[in-house]
Amino acid sequence: MAAWLGRAGGAAAVVTLLLGGCSQVRDHKGYVVDSMLIDSVQPGVDNRDSVQKTLGRPSFASEFDHGATWYYLSRDTRQLAFSTPTAVKQVLLTVRFAPTGDVSSVQKTGTETIRRIALYDKKTPTLGSNKGFIAELFGNIGTVGAGPRGPSQDNPDG
Repeated sequence: MAAWLGRAGGAAAVVTLLLGGCSQVRDHKGYVVDSMLIDSVQPGVDNRDSVQKTLGRPSFASEFDHGATWYYLSRDTRQLAFSTPTAVKQVLLTVRFAPTGDVSSVQKTGTETIRRIALYDKKTPTLGSNKGFIAELFGNIGTVGAGPRGPSQDNPDG
């Protein structure tokens, strides 16, 4: 009876360790959202200075309009063991500035702006023949030094 209990206890310990590796990992990346501060930024009232004093430096600025759009990104993710992290909650605050430096618009979006990109998992197409590894490795035997057409009829040595 004691041996059976010892085996059952060992099996329970192994199962517990295996299930411990499958625990869920939660993570937060980016800006720490404060709803009162975000709601206080108003178009026509605020400018670059006041936005930076209120919200801090942006997560990133747009390159296409010379930094006239600031983005504050906050994302909460969860991940099970070795799987890809999944976004649970996201807040993307977009602040656009007029050429004068005043806030022209403020937009707040969530997880609906996330796009999945399917990776192409097949071979990369290349030009040339479709030889295997062995053919590529040993394919030049007998043709080295033979010239562009191989050995000629007049001179069998090449």
